Amino acid sequence: MFAENKTIGILGGGQLGKMVLDVSNKWGLNVFILDPDKDCPSSKLCKKFFKGDLMDYDTVVEFGKQTDIITIEIENVNVKSLKYLESINKKVYPQANVIEIIQDKSTQKKFYQNHGIPTSSFKIFNGIDEIKDKISRGEISFPFIWKASRMGYDGYGVKKITNNKSLEEIINCHCIIEEMIDIKKELSVMVGSRESGERIVYPAVEMEFNKKSNQVEYILSPALIDNDIKFKAEKLAYKVSEKFNIIGIIAVEMFLTNENELLVNEVAPRPHNSYHFSIEGSYTSQFEQFLRSILNIPLGSTKILENSVMVNLVGDTNSKGKVVYKNFDQIVGIEGVNPHIYGKFESRPNRKMGHVTVINKDLNIAKMIAKEVKESVIISSEK
Repeated sequence: MFAENKTIGILGGGQLGKMVLDVSNKWGLNVFILDPDKDCPSSKLCKKFFKGDLMDYDTVVEFGKQTDIITIEIENVNVKSLKYLESINKKVYPQANVIEIIQDKSTQKKFYQNHGIPTSSFKIFNGIDEIKDKISRGEISFPFIWKASRMGYDGYGVKKITNNKSLEEIINCHCIIEEMIDIKKELSVMVGSRESGERIVYPAVEMEFNKKSNQVEYILSPALIDNDIKFKAEKLAYKVSEKFNIIGIIAVEMFLTNENELLVNEVAPRPHNSYHFSIEGSYTSQFEQFLRSILNIPLGSTKILENSVMVNLVGDTNSKGKVVYKNFDQIVGIEGVNPHIYGKFESRPNRKMGHVTVINKDLNIAKMIAKEVKESVIISSEK
């Protein structure tokens, strides 16, 4: 077969790795996983599991030496080890230099600036004291968006700063602040590319966020936007992929402003929450496309099979402990409802525990059912 005698090593064993393994196992691929948690969602599905720190140089190097292709399902990994593995002719996809840029939001923003990619205006700071100094001098005014340069994910490390009180609630670390923008919609576009130079783009999707947690709550496929905006968004994402020269897949998140301007917010060089719907809603899921791209085999069709809405299932905000799922029997019998449970043993506030994709020709009906699912399913913990 196309990957005969090759071993793929994935850094990270969360739900993204699990859904990649759903495809790799179907194809009979040899996949190893490295993760610090022996009970992570991927641990029981891979050919071989290694417990270890993704940020430890020696651990990642030793893991990588046992594989032919090394990839990631999370950006917070040791890049120096990946650069070394590249130097001994291991295939690292996405490339180490791409991961290095994306790991740091300040470096990522400068990359956009240097390559003519539209993004919101920003300033870089070493910590809170520098921000306070600029505010006192009148060089910065409230409100603005604060983002930690590193280690942010799923709404963590991002905060809207409206006054001095909210400024005191942020972490004192290297960071960026961005101007507040009047946003009409938030979009995401996935692009796949392989070593041969083949590059494909998925139709744009629309992201709706939970206002309290700042996490993605719903994904609408396709995005409810005019065709000219759709074309521009997909063209912009294609350009971003080209400028990074990435091998693999990359999700490009962008803002659509009230003036119909598109601004790149950030990217993820791996499978992304915004395209989970593609398992049921597209000819080729993002997880299959991910494997196709790193294996350098022909990329699959990105066409939509059916209109769909995905809803994230997250842990209840008032509970932490051994997970309990309630009211699933109320939603599994509904036509078009496709539940995915990630296999995490502990529920925590706003922790992603699963998702449901609702398929329906009418996107409005799909959204209505997705909301019903969100209201019905409760993910809590044992008392």
